Amino acid sequence: MRSSRRSPDVRTAAVTPWVLGVDSGGSGLRVALAKASGNGRPDTGHAATTASREPVRTGPAGIDAAHLLDQLLPMARALLDSAGDLDAGDWDAEDRDAEDRHGGSTPPVTIGAVAIGAAGMATLGDDLRARLPGALESALGVRRLALAADAVTAYAGALGLRPGAVVAAGTGMIALGTDLSRWRRADGWGHLLGDCGSGAWIGRAGLEAAMRAHDGRSGGSRALLARVEAVFGPAPELPGLLYPRTDRPAVLASFAPEVARCAAAEPADPVAARILREAAGHIADAAAAVCPPSGECEVALTGGLFKMGDPLLVPLRDALTERLPHARTVPAAGDPLAGAVRVAASLATDGLRLPVDGRLLHVPTEQGS
Repeated sequence: MRSSRRSPDVRTAAVTPWVLGVDSGGSGLRVALAKASGNGRPDTGHAATTASREPVRTGPAGIDAAHLLDQLLPMARALLDSAGDLDAGDWDAEDRDAEDRHGGSTPPVTIGAVAIGAAGMATLGDDLRARLPGALESALGVRRLALAADAVTAYAGALGLRPGAVVAAGTGMIALGTDLSRWRRADGWGHLLGDCGSGAWIGRAGLEAAMRAHDGRSGGSRALLARVEAVFGPAPELPGLLYPRTDRPAVLASFAPEVARCAAAEPADPVAARILREAAGHIADAAAAVCPPSGECEVALTGGLFKMGDPLLVPLRDALTERLPHARTVPAAGDPLAGAVRVAASLATDGLRLPVDGRLLHVPTEQGS
């Protein structure tokens, strides 16, 4: 039986590299280890994932690099240790040569590249950009690293490395597009300044309509008021329940499915249906702002908001047709973690085609070069 001991030193063996993809967001940290193939795509037949439900802290210096490393390094080492022995039939010639050089034992798993996608990277990622390159080289032997906004890994997961536009929507909403020469971004400014059409936006609009009905003002919805009282309790108590919450956007977004249910009811609540039409218009506006202007534009929709189904998707298809007649909506191929792995695999094989900049997609100079 071959040894399953793994070395973190990238310079100990010239085997097909493995890559590490990381997705850091409000729900925690997800990490995937996959083998890179020669065409710059991850080999999904050789992949393993792990996750932590503890979100990486944000402090005065932005996203806390030390806290991210405290979680990431043990998770990465556990994935390396559990990568296991490859069946002999799965090895390529390069792997077989490496086995011979190691006296018949399994050659070390080498991490050829790491890609980390993090919510807030563009504006809060200075500590990560300053500390992670040296820390990951020292701990894991990593010399190729990409630090990306989560919108970029969402893009790579949905469309890969080709031009187009991606709308990522859940609690928040951001659109990102590229012609492969530069990025175009729309929204993603948070629930106070934007995220128009997002779960938080829909939920807030539904709660406002409920409060209007409670007061007897125009524009209210008795159906939404009934759902507020069923979910949160008496309407006059809602401000006291909502305003002190530090997770206010998530609480607002939790009411978005109630808006969708009222819009899908028989008969449909007209106020709830109007809210979803307006949300669809905002989402289509963001997609139109980032879609490459020349030629046909592929648009992918990704994120939990679109699981809302027809009450949102039907008006969204209409809005996209009106605002982007040259666009073609395509299914998202994967999620942001898959996108992080894709970026890492392309980086490891010198095939990264997405635009590199200082904020949205930062690729430090290779360590030791």
